[in-house]
Amino acid sequence: MKFIQSVFDKLERHPKRIVFPDGTQPHVIAGAVEYVERKLGIAILLGKRDEVEEAAKKVNATLRRIHIIDPEKAEDLSLFIKRLEQLNRYRGISQPDAVKIITHPNYFGAMMLQNGQADGLVGGATSSSGSILRPLFQLIKPLPGVKSISSCMVLQIPNCDYGNEGLFIFADCGVIPNPNVEQLACIAIESAKLSRQFTGGVPRIAMLSYSTRGSTQTQDTERIAAATALAKQHFIEHNLEAEIDGELQADAAIVPEVGALKAPGSTVAGRANVLIFPDLNAGNISLKLVHRFTKADAYGQLLLGLDKPAADLSRGASVEEIVGVSAIVGLQAINYRKLYPEQGARYTGVPIE
Repeated sequence: MKFIQSVFDKLERHPKRIVFPDGTQPHVIAGAVEYVERKLGIAILLGKRDEVEEAAKKVNATLRRIHIIDPEKAEDLSLFIKRLEQLNRYRGISQPDAVKIITHPNYFGAMMLQNGQADGLVGGATSSSGSILRPLFQLIKPLPGVKSISSCMVLQIPNCDYGNEGLFIFADCGVIPNPNVEQLACIAIESAKLSRQFTGGVPRIAMLSYSTRGSTQTQDTERIAAATALAKQHFIEHNLEAEIDGELQADAAIVPEVGALKAPGSTVAGRANVLIFPDLNAGNISLKLVHRFTKADAYGQLLLGLDKPAADLSRGASVEEIVGVSAIVGLQAINYRKLYPEQGARYTGVPIE
């Protein structure tokens, strides 16, 4: 069974509400409609009703079971403005400026997510990453103990024997340009938790580099080795079942014969299914090349470390990818407290800065 079908099957038993800030875009509407038709949950499109309806005609989509909210006319507009004004960042803001910010669909959607009026958010289909990430980072709390928000991609590579039968998590491919030791360790830890949730198996995390286990020693490779040790210590202290090794070259990480040669005795080398890249250049370039060269199914960017599940779509995302990402975000919402048992009760009140 393909990974995404297993996600659909799980979510169908526990449907979730997904808000789409890009509600006036035809391909997003088509994705939202399919999400509902698959009985995965409720889709909420943000935008002026007449613009949403006009865009729906372009893809022959029926909006009969789709919720449409115009932020400028929403019942919760005044409440959201008050919540915004309580944030330190926006104290003293003028009323017109507050209205302008909150009626932007990305901010309105993030506020819906923070206040429990949606279980997940899928945005970014028509704007730069900064436009969707900024509201989420400002309005959604980070998880306790998580110092860095990052992201990951889930790739299902066809006819591939590597990883978990072609299933991989790539991180970070979308948020932190040059992660330091602590940030790299955090990326590895949060990616491992997600892998465990998705597959039920032990995550095998490779901290990637141009060096394998000290074959080349530079500040860059030492940073990766230090991050590996820090993440490993976290897994031990929190009794989390995960295997991690680094630094490893890409071939040593995924090819059994090469892994056995370059990193003998490693429980990860040649078997990795979670790949942690040294920086955003390496992660994003690798993601795009693998996606296009192998015709892989790619889902993300899934944001890691936020208290509520959300994703930043690629502007080139297809309808199928939008549906898949929405389903994955919904699945995250189901198990968020299982994935983060230390979190305890849900947060209430206004987010901190």
